[in-house]
Amino acid sequence: MTFLENFQPLYSLSGFFVGALVGITGVGGGSLMTPLLVLLFGVHPATAVGTDLLYAAVTKTAGTAVHGMHGRINWRVVGALGAGSVPAALLMLWLMAGVDRKSVEVAHTITAALGWLLVMTAVMLVFRAQILGFARRVTGERAPPRPATIAVLTVILGLALGILVTLTSVGAGALGVTILLVLYPRLDVREIVGSDIVHAVPLTLIGGMGYWIIGEIDWLLLLALLVGSIPGIIAGSLLAPKLHERTIRIVLALTLAIVAWKLLAG
Repeated sequence: MTFLENFQPLYSLSGFFVGALVGITGVGGGSLMTPLLVLLFGVHPATAVGTDLLYAAVTKTAGTAVHGMHGRINWRVVGALGAGSVPAALLMLWLMAGVDRKSVEVAHTITAALGWLLVMTAVMLVFRAQILGFARRVTGERAPPRPATIAVLTVILGLALGILVTLTSVGAGALGVTILLVLYPRLDVREIVGSDIVHAVPLTLIGGMGYWIIGEIDWLLLLALLVGSIPGIIAGSLLAPKLHERTIRIVLALTLAIVAWKLLAG
C-alpha cells in the first residue's frame, strides 16, 4: 500500500501544531510529540520515542543550518556534550535491544520517565529566570570553577542527556539549555541554544537509527509528521516576533503539566 492510501491527516495536523510551538518557543518537539503520539493516537511508547527521535533529527538539522550561518555554535561545548551523550545513547540502545519492549513494565518505565521529564521541563519554562538568578547568587559568592571542571560537568550533562533523550526523546531542549546557561553564564544565550541544537542532531539521529535497527520506527507516521511540522516550524518562526513569548511559555508549561499528569496517573 502506498503512503497516500495510508496517510493520516491528523498526524500531519499534529506535526504542524508541534512544529509551530517549536518555532515560537524553541522548546524541543519531543516534549509534545511523544506524549501526543502515546496519549492521543495510542502509539506504543517505544515506537513513539523511536519515531520522534528521527523526526527531531530531521527538524533540528534545519535549525543547525540557521545557527551555523549566524555563527551561534560553540564547538567546544558541543564536543564536551557529545563525549558524554553518544556513549550513553549507545548504551541505552543496547539495553533497549535486550528487553521485551512490548511488555507492560518497559512501557510503564518509558511513560513514567517521560511524565517526570515533562514536569521538569514545565518548571524550567516558567522559572528559568529565577533558577538562573539563584545559580548566579550562589556561584557569585565562590571562586569561579576551573575550565577543566566545567568541561567535566558538561560531559556529565551530556551523559545524562544521552540517557534521557534515548529513553524518552525529551531532555535536550529546556533542561539542557538551562543547565548550560548555569555552566556557561558568560556565553550569549543564542550561542547556548545553537550549541544545544547542534548537539541534539547526532544524538537524536543515533537514537533514531538505533530504534530503526531494533524495529521501533513507524515510517508512515514519521512522513506524515514531517509533512505538517516543516511548514509549522516556518510559520511559528515567523509568528514568534509578534507574540508575547512569556505568555506562550506559561501556556505551554501548563499543557506539559497536564500531559505529565495524564502519563503519570495513567
